[in-house]
Amino acid sequence: MQRILSLAVPFALVAACGGASAPPVRQAPTVDVVRPVTREIVDWDEFTGRLEASESVDVRARVSGLLQSIHFDDGETVEQGQLLFVIDPRPFQAELDARLADAQVAQAARDLAHSNLERGRKLLSSNAIAAEDVESRAAALAETEAALAATNARVASAQLDVDFTRVTAPIAGHVSDHFVSIGNLISGGSASSTLLTTIVATDPIHCRIEANESTVLTYLRLNAAGKRKSARDYEAPVQLGLADETGFPHEGVLDFVDNRFDAGTATMRARARFANEDGLLFPGMFARIRITGEGAREALLVPDKAVQTTQTLRYLLVVDDKNVVQYRPVQTGSLTEDGLREITDGLNALDRVVAAGLFMARPGAVVTPNEVEAVSAR
Repeated sequence: MQRILSLAVPFALVAACGGASAPPVRQAPTVDVVRPVTREIVDWDEFTGRLEASESVDVRARVSGLLQSIHFDDGETVEQGQLLFVIDPRPFQAELDARLADAQVAQAARDLAHSNLERGRKLLSSNAIAAEDVESRAAALAETEAALAATNARVASAQLDVDFTRVTAPIAGHVSDHFVSIGNLISGGSASSTLLTTIVATDPIHCRIEANESTVLTYLRLNAAGKRKSARDYEAPVQLGLADETGFPHEGVLDFVDNRFDAGTATMRARARFANEDGLLFPGMFARIRITGEGAREALLVPDKAVQTTQTLRYLLVVDDKNVVQYRPVQTGSLTEDGLREITDGLNALDRVVAAGLFMARPGAVVTPNEVEAVSAR
């Protein structure tokens, strides 16, 4: 029995020592925190617009006749003044020749009347002719000069008709296909004249947008408060993005705002202008447009992923000076292109906002903050 007790004592001491050891201390979880970024930002309002040619011309003939030749390839780029069509000039050339002949006759009659008047004045100086005869010769000269002027005007008109048989490009741009084939008789000289083709100028190119009454009223009130300069007073910057593009890579200006609302759509029309040297922007395309809203202002920004949302509000998790996580309701604003979200209320520039490790950062918990740059943590 004594031996059993002597063996039991050491085991009891070991057991007693093991039961008295302290539990291991848990280390506070590490979370990434950021300081809010103070930056000047600009609000943008987005619209859907449609691209339009800056200039568009329906090419029609000024004279009627037989279409003799076509001098462009369908769809090519043409220069201003480039020859496009030729209408058979022979009837017009014949009319011009006749008018030129009439002009020669009128010129001869005028020269004869002038000579008669000069002779009459010499005879009058020697009293060899009555003064009434001289006056009659002067009247005859005036009459022939008027006839000559009228004939020359008819020559100029006939020359224009000959010139109009050569239909040239009124603007530089992209030409469509030819709508009339060689050999067709076309009409010209009126609004209903035969349409030969069309030309559109696309550099620069326009984008038409429409703003509703609510948006226009917002702009008017911002203008009145001095928070936004009116687009009627300067060329406001705008940005454009196509359907297959991310963001708004094309820079332009707003160069026109209409003077009234459309009664049918209750919208006001505006127009933006964009350079298009590479020809990527094409008339008829839809585009995303954004226009400056309230204007430039300083804002506090945090990574957008740091903003948490409930059914009723948005909030951030903030680490205080004791490394304890705090719940912070906030008001948010615009989202920037680099993934930062504006905080308009509920945050100051010295706060440390939890940007990563949110699942370990419960309000009231102690954490180990690891401070990182806001942009890199977005």
